[in-house]
Amino acid sequence: MAEFYTINIVGREEKLPVLALPSGVKIAFFNLHGNQDLTEYCGKKLAERIKKYAPDVEVLITAESKGLQLTHVVARELNQKFYAVARKSVKLYMQDGISATVKSITTGGEQTLYLSAHDAQLLKGKRVGIVDDVISTGGSLRGLEALVEKAGGIITVKATVLAEGDAAKRGDIIFLETIPLL
Repeated sequence: MAEFYTINIVGREEKLPVLALPSGVKIAFFNLHGNQDLTEYCGKKLAERIKKYAPDVEVLITAESKGLQLTHVVARELNQKFYAVARKSVKLYMQDGISATVKSITTGGEQTLYLSAHDAQLLKGKRVGIVDDVISTGGSLRGLEALVEKAGGIITVKATVLAEGDAAKRGDIIFLETIPLL
């Protein structure tokens, strides 16, 4: 029988499947892929928080892939035409971009994030908001921070739907709800 963790995300109850990572740690797996209604809900709620805590944000950045649709909704709600996307591999159009290497709890090893020159230019000299679905160890966040710094942007807010484990104790992020490491 499958194990679930029930969470209340700003008034919306969700049942998250409990999954074991290769390290043996269990997580309540939050997945926005394919869930248009949940993505819209969380994106709108996160945009409300960003407007409250960092109303001067000019552009957003996220890492592929689970942050993409969330950031799309947040950018729309903030009336931002473009947002930057850090990719996990270099695409043909990214030959002149920048990169940063990170370690994430969900990937289990080092991974490099890449930003196209176009997206790096979007960040240059701008007040940037970093958006992601979940923060746990902060590895992906550190990679995004490094990309913003290399691009010449100024980080004004780091926002996520869920803060997992000790990430909830951080004072430098805003989030909608917490989940434990199980």
